[in-house]
Amino acid sequence: MDLFLLLILSLLLVLAGGSSESLHRQSLTLTPLQHPTPLSPDDDFLTWTADPAFFSDLHSADANDSTSLHIALAHRDSLPAVNSSASELFRLRLARDAARVETLAAAAAASRNRTRRKGYSSSVVSGLAQGSGEYFTRIGIGTPPSYANMVVDTGSDLAWLQCSPCRRCYSQSAPIFDPHLSRTYASVPCGSALCRRLDASGCNLRRGACLYEVAYGDGSATMGDLSTETLTFRSGARLPRVALGCGHDNQGLFVAASGLLGLGRGPLSLPSQAAPRLSRRFSYCLVDRTSPSSRPPSRASSLNFGPSAVPRSSPGVVYTPMVRNPTMDTFYYVDLIGISVGGARVPGAELKLNRGTGRGGLIVDSGTSVTRLARSAYEAMRDAFKAGAAGLTQAPEGFSLFDTCYNLEGKGVVKVPTVVLHLAGGADVALPAENYLIPVDTKGTFCFAFAGTDGGVSIIGNIQQQGFRIVFDGETSRIGFMPRGC
Repeated sequence: MDLFLLLILSLLLVLAGGSSESLHRQSLTLTPLQHPTPLSPDDDFLTWTADPAFFSDLHSADANDSTSLHIALAHRDSLPAVNSSASELFRLRLARDAARVETLAAAAAASRNRTRRKGYSSSVVSGLAQGSGEYFTRIGIGTPPSYANMVVDTGSDLAWLQCSPCRRCYSQSAPIFDPHLSRTYASVPCGSALCRRLDASGCNLRRGACLYEVAYGDGSATMGDLSTETLTFRSGARLPRVALGCGHDNQGLFVAASGLLGLGRGPLSLPSQAAPRLSRRFSYCLVDRTSPSSRPPSRASSLNFGPSAVPRSSPGVVYTPMVRNPTMDTFYYVDLIGISVGGARVPGAELKLNRGTGRGGLIVDSGTSVTRLARSAYEAMRDAFKAGAAGLTQAPEGFSLFDTCYNLEGKGVVKVPTVVLHLAGGADVALPAENYLIPVDTKGTFCFAFAGTDGGVSIIGNIQQQGFRIVFDGETSRIGFMPRGC
């Protein structure tokens, strides 16, 4: 009997060893949370101006056209980084994130029941409340150009900036734009097609000017005149007659930015307006400002428009269909057909948009930091990760919105289960370990960087996107993921 029990025990040990070997893991080099490198007031990113000798209007694209734009991006934490600790900046980032996700969910829900309002006279028009984004760039506004730091956001459509005269304006790093000093500024008339593209039409009857209002989840808001202007980029390329909001009444937490540049899918977004010139294609690559690898002179975040935004013959790039929500045209939806943790599919991790009702689905968003998944899918994935990471010391409690954290103090490298997102069309996106087990303090605490949501819409956030070039190809209605694309 003793021999029989010994054989059974030996067999169980062999099976357990085989099971452990079958779990797919990858190495994570541990670096505690670090203070972002701040941008100084004389940093080239903040101070460039285009030479008027090189100004050139972007022309309409044709079959042989190669018109493209390359734009540098910076994380918004690089502006206030001097006066805040790494932990304070990270907590602020998560607080903004929670407000944004709540508003995204509310906007998606409201869109299913929204009826269009027409022709009322008031001081404002209603806009979508999508949140304020996490990365910014510098562009010129008007002729001659005034240079402004603009938040870049794929979850918003309308571009806007603070304008004088200001009835109420928050503090910004650049001078406030004065439309009277620009030769190309023009107000949009109340009855125009541009004004009708807003969710609701408001009008200043005395001036006959179309008016807009946008409110955000963190309490920020802007209202003013809908106008058209010329945008100037670092190369000297100019994009004329872009519709944007000239905000005379603004408030909020935009952290020294002058306004917002909407990159959503709606008709008033910059990609939609520039489609005849830049082919409705853009891509970006985001680098974590808290990562040592993001510090100069290494990788930098960037945004490309036009044909060059789509990688050609690049190894590893995968594409998934861009799904259209019939009730919400701003967001970039994709279908998630499964998740693998440690090489094994997680049951119940399928997230698809209901094309009939507009419910559910998964959006790709530059302005949300942490990926949110429908709660049942998140909990199944989290439990699979915890089982595969059983050898790590779990922290006694979570951190902010993270419920699964580990005490890795004193360790240099650990092995963690792999995580792969399976998207429709055969696009398998294998995440680097640093994109899902992240430092949350300077003491060696790392958390599983996903969260559950009951809001009805799931989101792929920018922490999980970091290091990938994310391609938005509106011409072929697909979204691409190119690893190591920065």
